[in-house]
Amino acid sequence: MNAPVLSHSRCGDCPIRHRAVCARCNADELEELDAIKYYRTYEAGQPIIWSGDVMNFVGSVVSGIASLTQTMEDGRTQMVGLLLPSDFVGRPGREGAAYDVAATTDVVMCCFRKKPFEELMERTPHIAHRLLEMTLDELDAAREWMLVLGRKTAREKIASLLAIIARRDATLTPGGATNRMVFDLPLTREAMADYLGLTLETVSRQISALKRDGIIELEGKRHVTVPDMRRLMEEAGDDSDGGFLG
Repeated sequence: MNAPVLSHSRCGDCPIRHRAVCARCNADELEELDAIKYYRTYEAGQPIIWSGDVMNFVGSVVSGIASLTQTMEDGRTQMVGLLLPSDFVGRPGREGAAYDVAATTDVVMCCFRKKPFEELMERTPHIAHRLLEMTLDELDAAREWMLVLGRKTAREKIASLLAIIARRDATLTPGGATNRMVFDLPLTREAMADYLGLTLETVSRQISALKRDGIIELEGKRHVTVPDMRRLMEEAGDDSDGGFLG
């Protein structure tokens, strides 16, 4: 697949530069990464990698959202995670992919050839340490999501997902986190239902209820305004404000 022409093809201009695996790299290290990187684009619904396939690349999501899915022996599938901008795909030192990864929306990925990346990790502590941090953050997120799926009500699940997306969007926005957030919902309601273990009807009903109660405002089906993030966090059943400012 041909690499797209991107305005942020230089690492210094990349919108995920401060959150990706290269976040702490110095200029020399960025040059080394630049020598082994290339871009790939995927259309919504297109597979990125199948579980068990040998991966000859690793990389970061630059834009868009991808889903992690696991298939059981009887053919049933379960979405087990989402990859948002700056999230890392692939595991250095592991040949095969653990999950099916597919583009939920149109996705742009910054990819690195796997073997050279592994060699670079061995002599570049900045990359190895940042990847460890991201792995631990991913573990924390997985534990948080276990709570969402296992103990929260349908309304709390929807509010939690909206809050997670809003917070991640804020990290990629120059203004950062504020108490009023505006973002485009990257998932269809069908995808939200699949991820949350709810029916489509329940998702639509709960979104309508949050809108009716003034927790969110909707323009069309995807453009979301959260007038007060603290109220959304309360609806999600979380005690903290998630670091949002008044």
